[in-house]
Amino acid sequence: MQMLFLFGSVLALVLINVPIAVALGVVAIAAIWTVQGAGSLPNLPIVLYNAATNFPLLAIPLFILAGAIMNASGISTRLIAFASAVLGFIRGGLAMVSIGASLFFAEISGSAVADVAALGSITIPAMKKKGYPRALAAAVMSSSATLAVIIPPSIPMILYAVMAETSVVQLFVAGIVPGIIGGLGLMGVAYWFARRYDLPVEQHFRWSEVRRTAREAFWAFTLPMIILGGIFGGFVTATEGAALAVVAALFIGLVVYRELDLAHLKAAIIEGGSQTAVVMLLVATSALLGVYLTETRAPQELARAVTELTTNKWFVLALLNVLFLLLGMFLHSAAAIILVVPVVMPLVHAAGIDPVHFGLIVTINLGIGQQTPPVASVLMVACSISKAGVWEVTRTNVYFIAVLLAVLLLVTYVPVTGMGLVEYFYR
Repeated sequence: MQMLFLFGSVLALVLINVPIAVALGVVAIAAIWTVQGAGSLPNLPIVLYNAATNFPLLAIPLFILAGAIMNASGISTRLIAFASAVLGFIRGGLAMVSIGASLFFAEISGSAVADVAALGSITIPAMKKKGYPRALAAAVMSSSATLAVIIPPSIPMILYAVMAETSVVQLFVAGIVPGIIGGLGLMGVAYWFARRYDLPVEQHFRWSEVRRTAREAFWAFTLPMIILGGIFGGFVTATEGAALAVVAALFIGLVVYRELDLAHLKAAIIEGGSQTAVVMLLVATSALLGVYLTETRAPQELARAVTELTTNKWFVLALLNVLFLLLGMFLHSAAAIILVVPVVMPLVHAAGIDPVHFGLIVTINLGIGQQTPPVASVLMVACSISKAGVWEVTRTNVYFIAVLLAVLLLVTYVPVTGMGLVEYFYR
């Protein structure tokens, strides 16, 4: 009952346009003051500081900065050109190119919003020019951008690993196969739409064109090898890998492609700083709520109540899937992870659910939430670029969302889909 009141209070403040981080802080301080008295308040700044200076969280601003630098360095256009050479011969090839480019870009940025902003500004106008309905162009780019939160390195996975105190590297590995399956499924739906609307073939397949675009994109391909090779090989942590990504992106943009100037670099730094500030303020204020929940043992009481109802972990996973799908409709992924994951982790452990498996499930759920109004942050960006209405795009996007839901069910109830590589390499 306490948690329902807390979450209800936060939601009520959010609905009257109070920023989520501020709402979390106000509710948490009021709750602590009520339970522990005013004498506990002087300790709260220390809690805020310690939460925001957690070392693994440094990966978030670094990956955001790396993605912004890569977008300003001409890397996006080279990835699209290569994907077009490989996939453009298929009917509706430009949609395939968008999805294929998202798979590549996802291995660099870790952010779905960065993905749709960087690639969508190029591919959505191109699809519209080729005769694609604007709703289809936006739906293709929006849904494929969600792959960026499933395929490593994923910013939501980093947040979850910190909140759940689990391995971010194992989470990254768990996302590889589901991300590829999701990409292939989205391509299948795009091909169905291409047949339905009689969309054109982008270009004939020519090995010479594949070789040419591969040469031009060679340095772009080295980025995921540097980032993921270093992390998976155990040479660097996720945070150090993010720092390597920034250095590599600067080298490629300034020395190799020579398309990065000081104006673009300044804009990238400002963008990375502003996005980081939002996430870190959420992390800090959520720590205050965590202090209250720890003191009252509310998460443990929730776990006890649910396990008294059922001990079947598959039923518990079904309940948690419904919870996160609903949360994803109203909260950004960072807010949902920070607010809810610490509360449900005792239940996850009590039901015998692997925290890495659960982290993958949470990530996919919140990725779907980026496509479902009213919040739908990624969908909104795609709609803005395509100049299409949200509900107009959503009517088309439901077919792509169905693919993501199928991936979610597969990962939930056939755990080897995501956990097979984790078990093979780490256990």
